[in-house]
Amino acid sequence: MIFQQTFRNFGRIREIIAILMKYGFEDFVVNTPLFNYLPNRTQLKWTREGSPINESNRYERIRIATEELGPTFIKLAQVLSNRPDLLPDELITELEKLQSSVPPFEFKYVRSIIKSETGKEIEELFTEFDESPIGSASIGQVHRARLFDGTEVVVKVQRPGVKRVIETDLSILRYLVVRGDNYLRENGVLNGEDVVNAFDQSMQKEMDYRNEGRNIEAFRNFYKNYKDFYIPRVYREYTTEKVLVIEYIRGCKITDVKQLKAWGLDPRKIAERGMKIYLMQMFEFGYFHADPHPGNVLIRPDGIICLIDFGMVGKLMRKDKYAFAGIFVAMANKDAKATAINLRKLAIDDEINDMRQFEYDIASIIDDFSNMDVGESSIVDMNTRLSKLMYEYKLRVPGGVYLLFRVLAILEGIGKVIHPEFRTDDFVKPYGVKLLKEQLEPKYLVQDLYNSGTDLISFLNGIPNDLKSILKQSRKGRFTVRVEHTGYAKILDTANRTINRLILTLIIVALIFAAALTVDLHNSGLLGSQFFGVSYLSILIFGTAVVLGLILLYNVLRSRKY
Repeated sequence: MIFQQTFRNFGRIREIIAILMKYGFEDFVVNTPLFNYLPNRTQLKWTREGSPINESNRYERIRIATEELGPTFIKLAQVLSNRPDLLPDELITELEKLQSSVPPFEFKYVRSIIKSETGKEIEELFTEFDESPIGSASIGQVHRARLFDGTEVVVKVQRPGVKRVIETDLSILRYLVVRGDNYLRENGVLNGEDVVNAFDQSMQKEMDYRNEGRNIEAFRNFYKNYKDFYIPRVYREYTTEKVLVIEYIRGCKITDVKQLKAWGLDPRKIAERGMKIYLMQMFEFGYFHADPHPGNVLIRPDGIICLIDFGMVGKLMRKDKYAFAGIFVAMANKDAKATAINLRKLAIDDEINDMRQFEYDIASIIDDFSNMDVGESSIVDMNTRLSKLMYEYKLRVPGGVYLLFRVLAILEGIGKVIHPEFRTDDFVKPYGVKLLKEQLEPKYLVQDLYNSGTDLISFLNGIPNDLKSILKQSRKGRFTVRVEHTGYAKILDTANRTINRLILTLIIVALIFAAALTVDLHNSGLLGSQFFGVSYLSILIFGTAVVLGLILLYNVLRSRKY
């Protein structure tokens, strides 16, 4: 097994157990294979900042424990915070607070990594290189430098040893979700293995800085003809798996209203232009920058908007763009049925058994938000309500959709900082109408008809082979039908509890009979001695019956089910 492969894994497992126990997750440790590696099975009392850990609610403790577990778990939690179809709202709210604040690593490691990756010393690549990083995160840190042609650049260097830590943690996570699947399902995580596999793929991309370089080049190609929007250049000749060199951008954060006004720029127009740029990415190209926090959206003194940090990008297929546009247009028109239909089109899978009830739930959301003024309306609140609805109905949608919701929520927050009358839906609705019209254009109708026809032909061609396979399995006696009973767990639990009480009652009755039969016992032993005419053995047996009777009575009263 994975845990037995290396001593390094064993040490990390013990560390994970200690942190989970510290924050009160004994139930997780006990119900997963981690229990086999528990160094001390007694519950420990822990404090954080002078307060007992158990004073925090469960979701707070999950967030605090995640921060202490390190970069892999922080990244996983940040990814999951974008998936309200998998986690409840309260937990997502906590995970969004996660901060990957990691101290910078020493410059000697920066020098060593650049040397091993490029085969050259820093002095051979740059005329200047600032030893103090301008930013540090869980995966790497960033330094300013200057090329020999005088160009200012930033150099992102991967943290030493982080890949080994992440690979170790991923192997542990993969083992836990396989062996602890029942526990995860009982707590609402239905596809833990899929989550870890998707996260593994995401981390593999993020650990290779060449992927971010390719993302930057793709965006530069998309927007090469746009004059008011700029993507910094990536220097591929210096970029490797662990080193990324990109053009340095001189500017201020988009939320720095004071600086924008000092440059003679109108913050309102900047906010409107920024939103249009992002909507163009989402609904025209279907390929968008997915981490638009203020530090990644810079404004140059000439008013040009620049985006940096392309480690996270989102993608939308054409049919998903149409469904998303349909949702916004339908909600703007207060059409609950159309909203429900388009939400279902977005879903890969769902558990909607009553479509009318689903429409009523959506109508309730629309009614709550349709009459709000600018100060009250919020895409964040609407996103929260829709996400909760999707969680309740188990709508599983592509990851790009949740990234899109997240991006719109961040952009709205930025917009309201620099533009008090900013309303996201005022910008989204025109794009939605445009996309719905585009969907009806002849070339797209022909393409959709062709795709549908291809799917139908493929289905019809597959029927003979499927029937042949079924008949073949049936002839060999291998054809099986799996029936899964649902809703019986509570009944079986009640029956099990009742039987246990009945068995205990019979034991008590048997002990009382035994006490009665031995009341006049006479022999030379201690138990044959009598106390006021009653043998000690009879008293012992009767006392045992009384203790068991009290235990039975306590359990009955505690359950309040007589």
